[in-house]
Amino acid sequence: MNTPLPPAEELALIDRELAQLDARRLYLLGRRDWLLRLLLPSGGAPAPVRWGPAATGGTAGPAGPAKEASAPSAQNVLLTLGAVLLAVAALAFTLVSWGSMGIAGRSAVLAAVTAAALGAPVLLLRRGLRSTAESVAAVGLLLTVLDAYALYAVGMPEANGTGYAAGAAAVLAAAWAGYGWGLRKLRIPLPAAVLAAQFALPLAALAVRPGPQALGWALLATAVLDAALALKVRAAAVPAAVTGAGALLIGVAQSWSAGSAAQALAPAALLLAGAVLGVAVAWREPRASAAALTGALAAVAGLGGVARPGLDPAWTVLVHLLLALPLLAAVRAAALPVAVRRGSARAGAAVASLAVLSAGAAVATTLAARLRVLGEVWAGTTPERDPYGAGAAAVLTLLVAAGAAWWLARALARPEPMVVAVASAWAGLFTAPVLLGFPVAAVFAAQLAVTGAAGALALRSPARGARTAAAVCTLMGAANVSLGALDGRAATFAVWGLLGAGCAAAAAYGSAPRPVRAGAAVCAVGYATGVLVAAGAVSDLAVVWWALPVLAVPALAAALGPRLGGVRLPVEIAAAVAGAVAVGLSAGRAGTLALVLALSGVVCAGAAVRPDRRVLGWAAGALFAAATWVRLAEAGVSAPEAYALPVTVPALVVGLLRRRRDPGASSWTAYGPGLAATLVPSLLAAWGDAGWLRPLLLGAAALVVTLLGARWRLQAPLLLGGVVLAAVAVHELAPYVVQVAGALPRWVPPALAGLLLLAVGATYERRLRDARRLRAAIGRLR
Repeated sequence: MNTPLPPAEELALIDRELAQLDARRLYLLGRRDWLLRLLLPSGGAPAPVRWGPAATGGTAGPAGPAKEASAPSAQNVLLTLGAVLLAVAALAFTLVSWGSMGIAGRSAVLAAVTAAALGAPVLLLRRGLRSTAESVAAVGLLLTVLDAYALYAVGMPEANGTGYAAGAAAVLAAAWAGYGWGLRKLRIPLPAAVLAAQFALPLAALAVRPGPQALGWALLATAVLDAALALKVRAAAVPAAVTGAGALLIGVAQSWSAGSAAQALAPAALLLAGAVLGVAVAWREPRASAAALTGALAAVAGLGGVARPGLDPAWTVLVHLLLALPLLAAVRAAALPVAVRRGSARAGAAVASLAVLSAGAAVATTLAARLRVLGEVWAGTTPERDPYGAGAAAVLTLLVAAGAAWWLARALARPEPMVVAVASAWAGLFTAPVLLGFPVAAVFAAQLAVTGAAGALALRSPARGARTAAAVCTLMGAANVSLGALDGRAATFAVWGLLGAGCAAAAAYGSAPRPVRAGAAVCAVGYATGVLVAAGAVSDLAVVWWALPVLAVPALAAALGPRLGGVRLPVEIAAAVAGAVAVGLSAGRAGTLALVLALSGVVCAGAAVRPDRRVLGWAAGALFAAATWVRLAEAGVSAPEAYALPVTVPALVVGLLRRRRDPGASSWTAYGPGLAATLVPSLLAAWGDAGWLRPLLLGAAALVVTLLGARWRLQAPLLLGGVVLAAVAVHELAPYVVQVAGALPRWVPPALAGLLLLAVGATYERRLRDARRLRAAIGRLR
């Protein structure tokens, strides 16, 4: 046998595998012996150990109990079906055939069948047939329910049905518990007794005093009994949780539907009793923190429900938040059990979070209201406010929640509460002047102060979470107050100017994180651009002349250059955007556009003087060329070649001399500007020319340039000439293509497109390789 491992390594590997198999075999043998001792009665002989196929296909031991346990799935299915059929037969007998028998016959049949069904499990357990005994016992328990129904239908038809059901549930629960206690090997009777006991008190309460309040107390009392039982039997915790939850839901519903504080007292008492139960359970059980959480929430709902009828909804939220604050303090109460402390703190955090979300709706409405300013800038409108109403409650809720979150962050030493504290404090303080109805000037002053404070926190906070939250709040506040400032001219200049100065100061703060400084620098450039545009709007000049003051922004950025330090690149990018805005503003008049393009070229050329910004020289040349052609277009020039060729020829000569002195120079540097100076304007003119001479001459020139580029392996002539030649060909063939397409049936173009896609898809990999080879070939050109 040939293996990739050396013989020594393979032998060691086999020894390790055999040792693991031996250990696993010993574990399974021990487990089997334990299971046999658990399942078989005393004196039963264990089945012999078998390995291989005989372990599943052959007999594993003597007949009897071991045989019943050999196929539990099939056996359980058969027993379940048998029990169901017996239950259906008993039910049919009780409902259909009951009336055809006399009193004695009925009693005899019920007694005999029930006694047989309940007594048979005793004999079956002695024989070791536990699963069969379980099924028969289940039928017997069902027969006792039918006995109770039959007794009511015949012996006490005029009795209160709800009260009788309550008594029957109690009696059946006690009887089933005794039956299960006597036959402890059966698993069904005791859980069935617990289940039946859940209905006794609720049904009794409905029989004595119908109504949700009595039902709630009955459910709570049942939960108390279940919780006491759960201390001994852990499975009883499930019905305890269900009945307790039902009682609390009834209390909450009654509390929130109460019309007055007096009507809310009874539900509050129920909720407080449920809270006591939850805390008591958590006190005894270390893993029941959910019970403490539920109890704490019930206490807050109960006490808050008493105050709710006389308060506005916003103030009701604040009351619930105040009630939840002591729960947060539980994190520092070392005397409390861990489950109680953890559940109470989580309940307080949940109430505080819901309160913040509720108050945040008012904040979102206030922030979004300023979008209406965009409908009419500088209109000077002042929206009406509702001072000291729901807005005051929302502000107080946010500030109280911020204080609680700050304390919690200090107590737990975690960043998440601090983020909530910063966001809540900013939201409350920023919207307070608006919600409280302050004058417009006071609103802007207060919001600028809050925005500045958030910015200072973003610059100086050592905690990353608080710093990030403060930075986000600063951006949101600055954007919102800037939007609101558009309502008045003076407000626009004052607010935007102050925000721009603040952003510039933040960008110059050296110890701040670089992302924060970069964002502040970009905002400073944006505010400077906005102030200059606003200044142009205030003047009576045409829109196209607003671009000239805006150019001061990129000019200043280019002049500062290296003195900007770590924020130089963000500032230059923002300044370039400001320059694009200036070009857009001047696009309405050709002469002004040419002037702005030329001045932009001057700015780029000045910045390109520095060695690390040489690339801006290309932008300067493009801007100068664009300014020239805009001016020529304004003058009505229809033959751009007359102006382009005198530039192209000297440029190509200079490029040729450059290539002779420096053979490694790129063809784009040497020949690109000269060729583009003629080819691009001529192409634009050819696309608007209906004649044939210019396209013919331009196509011939582009073909010559392409061939020269291919001959001398120069990238710039090859690509420029090829692109221009292809564009001229498309321009010339386009009318014929349109004509042919119009003459064809309408289904032909989609069919051709489909065939093309199929062909490309079938040869995709090959086309991809061809494209890569073409790219590599072009990349090797100079």
